[in-house]
Amino acid sequence: MWRSSSSSATAIYSHKMETSTAMDVEEQPSPNPNSVKRFGLKNSIQTNFGDDYVFQIVPKDDWSAMAVSLSTNAVKLYSPVAGQYYGECKGHSSTINQILFSGPSNPHVLSSCSSDGTIRAWDTRTFQQVSTINAGSSQEVFSFSLGGPNGNLIAAGCKSKIQFWDWRNKKQIACLEDSHVEDVTQVHFVPDEQGKLISASEDGLICTFDTTGDINDDDHLESVINVGTSIAKVGFFGESYRKLWCLTHIETLGIWDWKDCRNEVNFSDARTLASESWNLDHVDYFVDCHYSREAEKLWVIGGTNAGALGYFPVNYSGVATIGAAEAILEGGHTSVIRSVLPMSRIHSGSANSPNHGHFGWTGGEDGRLCCWLSDDSTQINQSWISSTLIMKQERTRKKNRHHPY
Repeated sequence: MWRSSSSSATAIYSHKMETSTAMDVEEQPSPNPNSVKRFGLKNSIQTNFGDDYVFQIVPKDDWSAMAVSLSTNAVKLYSPVAGQYYGECKGHSSTINQILFSGPSNPHVLSSCSSDGTIRAWDTRTFQQVSTINAGSSQEVFSFSLGGPNGNLIAAGCKSKIQFWDWRNKKQIACLEDSHVEDVTQVHFVPDEQGKLISASEDGLICTFDTTGDINDDDHLESVINVGTSIAKVGFFGESYRKLWCLTHIETLGIWDWKDCRNEVNFSDARTLASESWNLDHVDYFVDCHYSREAEKLWVIGGTNAGALGYFPVNYSGVATIGAAEAILEGGHTSVIRSVLPMSRIHSGSANSPNHGHFGWTGGEDGRLCCWLSDDSTQINQSWISSTLIMKQERTRKKNRHHPY
């Protein structure tokens, strides 16, 4: 996926949007210099003044925009290619726990869920709220997913419950109360089987549901996987999306066949394995996993508290290993990185296209959005800074990285 390179990267960034400074990022020796790809910082955008930070970055289906959720309880939209600031969606009164675009059928609709107990939809052309679903006055919505057999369902993890609505009329159609006993951190409709829903929780369980017909705990719970510890994030990958990667709140990584409820590998020492494969600081946390269908390859993305990031290949067949970092992003962030948006889907542009050489974007607790390019890109020294100054927001209390809600 990334060719080898040994040239150093140049980083250009803005400090609170006041100055533009160029600095050389010293290249660290790699355990295998022929297998690592380093990326230079094209630019960074300070999303706010003060101590606010970035939670999540998601792309619009056609990559004409990316949405960024912030600890100010707002979502801002930018161009993923030019970095231009488009506007802001404001309305939530508490932490935004997840955002996603609705897809090609509603390309301009962005949805968000929050600890204020609501799921809101926004028109990204006007930045206005167009609909809201209220899960209840005492509820918090930690995750949600759009899908179902007919594509009309919204499923949401609301504390320990999973609630379902028909997004066409906003009516609640089901509530599963018995499957989990602690906060539901993830709900996902299976990409190629939209009638199947997978949920994951702080109780350590991953549940699979059939969402056809009248949904209930007794008849529609198909299987339960016990991971054994609080689950932070899960994602589908592999042929027919039958494999599931699972990151926990104690920074372990597991690979499961969710259809057979079979654990294929469990890396209880994942951070140690990743840390031993590079010469930077110890890997303190994992941000996400990334899967390439073309390469049939899975990476776990690990970071340091100082703001460095590495893509570590995961071998989950045969001898289970976490290999040496194949991509390193360093010199852009000064704190914990919360979200990574790879731009691999638009990497096929020509050498003269605006997005040629783009690796993607990262966001973190330093409030920065950083754009990364291949360090052999001709654009790396042609950095730009967003000219949009954002008004300083009222300082919000920081939340624990593992429990942003």
